[in-house]
Amino acid sequence: MYTVTKRLEVAGAHKLTLPYKSKCSNLHGHNWIIYVTCKAETLNENGMVVDFKHISEAVKDNLDHQYVNEVLPNMNPTAENIAKWIHDNIPHCVKVQVQESEGNVAIYEET
Repeated sequence: MYTVTKRLEVAGAHKLTLPYKSKCSNLHGHNWIIYVTCKAETLNENGMVVDFKHISEAVKDNLDHQYVNEVLPNMNPTAENIAKWIHDNIPHCVKVQVQESEGNVAIYEET
């Protein structure tokens, strides 16, 4: 089994819709640290699981310096939902870790 992991830093803004009073309901920004892990039993024709460039493009081209609520209009853009969205948009992705701030990390992982 081959495994690759790409680390990215993405700056963006969002606000959450919550049923309780929270500062996160206000527009605010993060410098998310994102780890994307992909696995495959065989390598593609280029000798890769997935090109690191393609991982970067899938994440940064969509999320970096964006208002994430507009990128993910049908979901509350929590770190958990961002992780799942990234997973669903990258081939062979098995795990995404989104660090929203020091000490706050959300992970989506296939089981």
